[in-house]
Amino acid sequence: MFKDSHAHIYLKDFDEDLDELLISAAAVGVSEIYMPNIDSSTISDLHRVEEAYSSCKAMMGLHPCYVKENYKSELEIVEKWLGERSYSAIGEVGVDLYWDKTYVEQQLDAFQKQIAMANNAGLAVIIHSRDSLDITIAEIEKAQKGGLRGIFHCFNGTVEQGKRIIDAGFYLGIGGVVTFKNAGVDKVAAQLPLSSMVLETDAPYLSPVPYRGKRNEPSYVPLIADKVADIMHVSVEEVGKMTSANCEKIFSY
Repeated sequence: MFKDSHAHIYLKDFDEDLDELLISAAAVGVSEIYMPNIDSSTISDLHRVEEAYSSCKAMMGLHPCYVKENYKSELEIVEKWLGERSYSAIGEVGVDLYWDKTYVEQQLDAFQKQIAMANNAGLAVIIHSRDSLDITIAEIEKAQKGGLRGIFHCFNGTVEQGKRIIDAGFYLGIGGVVTFKNAGVDKVAAQLPLSSMVLETDAPYLSPVPYRGKRNEPSYVPLIADKVADIMHVSVEEVGKMTSANCEKIFSY
């Protein structure tokens, strides 16, 4: 019934109870979990979880917050792995202007290069755009030649930005922030089409209410779906059906 389009469940946060966590997710109808990579240090754990659990699908990419002086060698590792095995998408990639602006030019270069990798491989691209939504949208608009697809993870922009994303052939990742009382994501999402949305947790981060501030996990996807159903005036079943179908359009299998 549901798919979690974005979860980092290969991180150490889940070492003690990953089996139980995935059983809980399956019990509430979360059939697939898509895992974005961070950098070269997370690849072995990413692969390990994918190999151990058929519901977990790996992506390959370099997260913008981990773009440093050595980013070109990190991108070589990304490209190497893309040539050696299959992945569901390229991600997560993009530009982050919230945490550290030291390597903004390098982040942008890494983003552009990974968009090109996605185009070449025919894979979706999963975009991190914290405090950089206009920049990342513009890069996608520039790179879109008709076949590029993907998700703007953790969408928290305006209605106008959402429409630009949709017009560029991309989808909106809706997560726990939609349940936050004063975040405003619910009001924006209500004015955009469910047909362009996917659900995500970003586990272990950004838990929905009533678990805000605690570790997030894929079994909380139905809480996000409940809120989306409420603001869109449709059933939870319709939210699950539509967003799962969208994942099938986006990700490679």
